[in-house]
This record gives sequence, structure tokens and C-alpha cells, in this order.
Amino acid sequence: MKAAVLHEVNKPLAIEDVSVQKPGPREVLIRTSVAGLCHSDLHFMEGLYPHPLPAVLGHESAGVVEQVGADVTYVKPGDHVVTCLSVFCGTCDNCTTGRPVLCTDTTEKMLPGASNRLSWARSEKLNQFLNLSSFAEQMLVHENAIVKIRKDMPLDLAALIGCGVITGYGAVVNTAKVAPGETVVVIGCGGVGMAAINGAQIAGAGRVIAVDTNPAKLQLATKLGATDIVDPRNGDVVQQVRDLTNGGVHHSFEVLGRKETAEQAFAMLAPGGTATIVGMIPFGQKIELHGFDFLPNARSRAPRWAPTISGSTCRDWSSSTCAGGCTWKTGFRPSSNYPRSTKASRQ
Repeated sequence: MKAAVLHEVNKPLAIEDVSVQKPGPREVLIRTSVAGLCHSDLHFMEGLYPHPLPAVLGHESAGVVEQVGADVTYVKPGDHVVTCLSVFCGTCDNCTTGRPVLCTDTTEKMLPGASNRLSWARSEKLNQFLNLSSFAEQMLVHENAIVKIRKDMPLDLAALIGCGVITGYGAVVNTAKVAPGETVVVIGCGGVGMAAINGAQIAGAGRVIAVDTNPAKLQLATKLGATDIVDPRNGDVVQQVRDLTNGGVHHSFEVLGRKETAEQAFAMLAPGGTATIVGMIPFGQKIELHGFDFLPNARSRAPRWAPTISGSTCRDWSSSTCAGGCTWKTGFRPSSNYPRSTKASRQ
């Protein structure tokens, strides 16, 4: 089969002849119909995140099942499927406690460089990306890395659900658990940001603020659920949001993957608010926050910082985000009592 191979960062992908193994136990061979170019793929192509090379990238995809291995019960040849990068085993501690997106079984959720599903004529190993590699005519994946869909669903639209749509929607509904009436700001109105905006509307948010510098994207955001729009070029973006909300939002979502916007997401919060960092901030880059902001006498924030990554099974359309859905909780909602303990916790 043909596949687009990344040999070196910041170099064009090369179309190569590649072979894929026959399906083993619980594995599924898929004929790739559509593969989206997610910005996460670009991060790896540009060297902002490390991965063993050469590799076949791609993860936002849909296709048709061609063959199944032994013990596969979920799909059969001819089924239409969407791929999911958060493959899970279903039996580890995290899977059995409702957090399969954090599956720890590396026999199913193989680490970068571990898979031997792809091969070619060269001596160097060809690496699979995120246990998927959809920039190829076929994909060999675990049956827990796919979601079966109706055959009348257009595959070009279905592919977007596999990453962009569920990343934005899941960050709002599953990771942050936005409640009816709460205020939300989404920083970045690309595909994932638009899905987050739409997710906030579906969740019943009372106010949804879209932040972007592109007027066309801002106008589209209003059609997908945004009640207010903010252009950072019109002044201090944090102050604009705080002015609109009389002090800040319950939930902020950073969907760009930049240090400054992640810090702005935190600064936009009302007392007890939650910032969810969806964007993939370049590997090794640190985010700076004022420690004083965590003290109870500073903007009335609860004295607790609990980084969490949460989600559920992709099969239920509830895997949280492409980047894990890192959520910074600065305490309880304003309607709740502040915790008595000042001890930092990790959920």
C-alpha cells in the first residue's frame, strides 16, 4: 500500500510503498477512506513534539473494516468506523474506574516506537503513530481504537468526529463538565474551538464568549453558539472578558496551544473558576502563574490546584481531548463552599 512517511521534521512527507501486518487477536484492518490533517500532526511534523522517525502520521480518520483478527466481536468486515487515538484495554485500574482515556496497559496502548504493525523494504523501522497511522491506504488497529458508525454517515464528516469534534465537545462536557447557566470563554476558533463553543451551547452555558483575531471565524462562532465575541486586537483580551462578565468566567478553554493564551485562560477566571488547556503547548515550554493567585485573599480563589486529566471511552463518544484534556481546577464553583484544606491535590 501507499503511505505518507515523515522521515525528518520540517521536511515534506514522502509517499512510500509500505506493508501492514495481517490482523492479530483483537486487531482490525481498515481501508482508510478519509484522513484529516489535524494540527497535532503538524506539531510532530514541525518537531514541536518528539516521536520516533520515520513514521506514518495521521489519526483523525474514518474508513471501512476489511478484515478482523481472532476474538474481535465489536465489528465485522464492511462496517464503517471512526478511529480514536485513546485506545484502551478495558481491564486496568483506570479503565475499570471509568477513566479509559488514561489506560496504563502498554500492550494495547502501545508507547511510541513499540508497534511493529508497519514495515517496508528499508532496514530502519517504520513507526506507527498513536497506534493508528491514517496517512496510509490501510490501518491496522486494536478494536478498542475504533467506533462503529451508521453507513449513511458521510465518512468525510465522520473523520472529523474522531479528533476535532470530540476534542472540543468532550473538553466542555466531559472534562470540565460545564453546567447549565455557567459562563464560558473559548480562546481560539479553529475546528476544535468551534466544537467547544457548540458543546458549551449544548451543555446549556448561559454565556459563551468566543476569542479570536479572525473576524470570519468570530462570526461563524456566533452561529454555533457564541453569545459574545472578543477580538484581542481591540485591547487587553483578559480585561475585555472580565468586563463582559463582571469579573470573570466559570470556565475558560484554551484551544491554541500557546503559552500566553494558556496564561490568559487562567487570568480570565472568576473566583473558583476552571481553566481547561486543550491546545498542545510545545513540548518543554512552561506556563507561568502567579502563586499569589492561589491564596484565598487573592481574587477569592480557593487555595487548591488540582491538575486532572479525565475522560471516558471513545466508544461512548466521550473521550475528552486530543491532548488529554488537562484541566486546572482553581477550586469549587462560586456557589460551593471553599475547601478547608490548603493542601494541593492531584485527581
